[in-house]
Amino acid sequence: MPLLRGTVRPGSGEHRGRGGPRDGSVLPTLVGVTLIATESLTKTYGGGVTALADLTVAVEPGIVGLVGANGAGKSTLIKILLGLLTPTSGRVRVLGLDPTTDSAAVRARVGYMPEHDALPPDLTAAELVTHLGRISGLPRTVARERASEALRHVGLYEERYRPVGGYSTGMKQRVKLAQALVHDPDLLLLDEPTNGLDPVGRDAMLALVHRIGTEFGISVLVCSHLLGEVERICDTLVAIDGGRLLRADRISAMTSVTDVLAVEVSEGTDELAARLAALQLPVRRDGRLLLVELADDHTYDLILGAVAELDLPLHRLDQRRHRVAELFAAREPSHV
Repeated sequence: MPLLRGTVRPGSGEHRGRGGPRDGSVLPTLVGVTLIATESLTKTYGGGVTALADLTVAVEPGIVGLVGANGAGKSTLIKILLGLLTPTSGRVRVLGLDPTTDSAAVRARVGYMPEHDALPPDLTAAELVTHLGRISGLPRTVARERASEALRHVGLYEERYRPVGGYSTGMKQRVKLAQALVHDPDLLLLDEPTNGLDPVGRDAMLALVHRIGTEFGISVLVCSHLLGEVERICDTLVAIDGGRLLRADRISAMTSVTDVLAVEVSEGTDELAARLAALQLPVRRDGRLLLVELADDHTYDLILGAVAELDLPLHRLDQRRHRVAELFAAREPSHV
């Protein structure tokens, strides 16, 4: 069930009317608004440790990946965007607001999912998310309703009355996501949302984040050190290293189509690989994918025919693009 859009202004008792559709239709995203903008943003901690150095970047609404190695400055940037840290120098705007002077207004429109958690083990998920909704300014009844909606959206509705202390790591990550959503933000800041999850849990979390960004009109900034995860779900990538900008651009502009077809079946990958090799098609494995050189349109027919003969469930058949990770591996890090 889609998450109900329409929040209450803190202290007003009135909804700020974006009542969302329940029919699965796509909600409008922010139009004509720069999501995040920084200008010569610098943060130096005591002892002379520089976490951000002269960072200038502008990000438009959508699903945005903020990537970099551990220690690159990602978490410091997020805390500055939330108004939790004051920059040493430079300017920053979030949804047109200055978090250094309007931090309360920024946090009213932004949901934050931290990397680490300290969830009260004795509270149920419903109690916790309702309480955090109340802190965000929602009236008691509205907070309770919104908490149920948010927990339903992240897949915890049936488990909402269980104490959080008994939750698995994946369920705790979903509780953190629900509390970030409860007050109906315009922007979500997700710090390592797949942290501690197994491959199945990571896939489920990424699918959920992608759904939020594409169906509910909420922009998302996903902070991660895993390029492959970001590439799968994001429209735009901001890469930083040592607190400096490496590159900021749309994913599509960073990659190019190759003369290789990516084939994925839900089962029988080895059998399909053997059949394609017997058809004289150059094929190699890449994890769950089979990569087949594209000679001409007849290659598609041969692959589809082999899948049909083996009666395999085809999950993917498309022309492969260069991965973002390959792009960065092919170039020396540079500071912009």
